[in-house]
Amino acid sequence: MKAAVLKSLGSPLVIENVPEPVLGTGEVIVDVVATRVLSYMNEVFSGERNYALDLPIIPGPGGIGQVRAIGPDATKLAVGDWVFCDPTVRSRDDIVAPDIALQGLTAAGPGGMQLQRHFRHGSYAERMRVPTENVKRLGAITSAEASQWCALGTALVPYGGFLAANLQPGETVLVSGATGNFGSAAVSVALAMGAACVVASGRNDRILADLVRRFGDRVKPVKLTGNESDDCESMKRAAPGPIDCVFDIMPPSVGTTVVRAAIMTVRAYGRVVLMGGVGMAGGAGLELPYPWIMRNCISIHGVWMYPPDAAGRLIALVRAGLLRLDEYEATAFDLDHVNEAVEHAAANAGPFKLTVIRP
Repeated sequence: MKAAVLKSLGSPLVIENVPEPVLGTGEVIVDVVATRVLSYMNEVFSGERNYALDLPIIPGPGGIGQVRAIGPDATKLAVGDWVFCDPTVRSRDDIVAPDIALQGLTAAGPGGMQLQRHFRHGSYAERMRVPTENVKRLGAITSAEASQWCALGTALVPYGGFLAANLQPGETVLVSGATGNFGSAAVSVALAMGAACVVASGRNDRILADLVRRFGDRVKPVKLTGNESDDCESMKRAAPGPIDCVFDIMPPSVGTTVVRAAIMTVRAYGRVVLMGGVGMAGGAGLELPYPWIMRNCISIHGVWMYPPDAAGRLIALVRAGLLRLDEYEATAFDLDHVNEAVEHAAANAGPFKLTVIRP
């Protein structure tokens, strides 16, 4: 089959013919129809992000496709089913604290690297091998719709954070970093889950105004100034009442004071979700006042990705019309132009934009 292969960091992807994946028990082979290109994939491939990759590797985190072959332990899937391939692969021998690898992207710790050695190759190929439990049925879609369904991979990240915080309908949410690709998705997901109000903070006036245009007056925009105390008060004033949940998705380039300003807006007994990249590029750590956390019973959730059942639940929100994938504008490339797709994704990283490869 044809695939894009990363042979060394700092080098372009190479298009070549590679052996087809071989089906094993507990696995499914999927024909890849569309797969997204993350806006920071160029930083992964250059080594700037310092992701754990056992090279050479076929990259690509998840995708949309059709089932080609199933193992003997699959009882619901059928050949030809349209599916979402969840890239979050978990070890099967410790359900309480499984090791995790993101198929075709990175791995966490020695156990994650061990997983990656088997489920290493991702979706930048004509076919991929996926753990059975990671293949989620979509129902009937068309090939043309597959590109927009790739937005599931973006929306799943904030959805996992809100599930961890047990977000309830009618609550008020603050999204710290709402003007980015994942942050804007967090706004739409929180509203789909029934949030009464989303305070959207960021520095881009145009994007903040666009969020209000898309989703209406349940979104309360706040332009950040960089002054920690002023920004904290501005975000509190924007909310119609106490802020129940703060969701941070700021990138590595942002300083810790911006994150702290958002966290300190949460009400007593409130919840904070940390899913961003702050600190990953070095610099000061996030300092929070111990007495304030303790006396106000603040729950802080560090969340990486989402639980195993999240994809199916999010698909149900889409099917119910609560989460609209047609907000996303997709630009497609074929596999032969994968390097151009990576460049395009980096240059077009705004909200509700998708760069996809269609092998």
